[in-house]
Amino acid sequence: MNVIDLIKCLADESRLNCLKLIMLRGEQSVGDLTQTLNLPQPRVSRHLAQLRLQKVLLDRRQGQWVYYGLHPELPRWAKDLIQTAVTPLKLDIENEKYQDDTELCLL
Repeated sequence: MNVIDLIKCLADESRLNCLKLIMLRGEQSVGDLTQTLNLPQPRVSRHLAQLRLQKVLLDRRQGQWVYYGLHPELPRWAKDLIQTAVTPLKLDIENEKYQDDTELCLL
């Protein structure tokens, strides 16, 4: 892994959002990320593949599901760079259920 390739890989908001969720919640499936980020499944899969290719993420199969987590051998400098990149992102995941309930009440 080199720093230039990692920076290029991180230069996408959807990838950064996926990473932030994985860092906050631990391993996530494509379905988990698709639902939380409200993105199409093929798009999320493509972004996860890029992150896996750069050895940022490691995948683990459990039955029919594939879970993605931070690669355990990710160098410290890479973790620091990723943390710096995702910190300013605003994800309103704490109020996810509340937002869903609010939408239902409005109907």
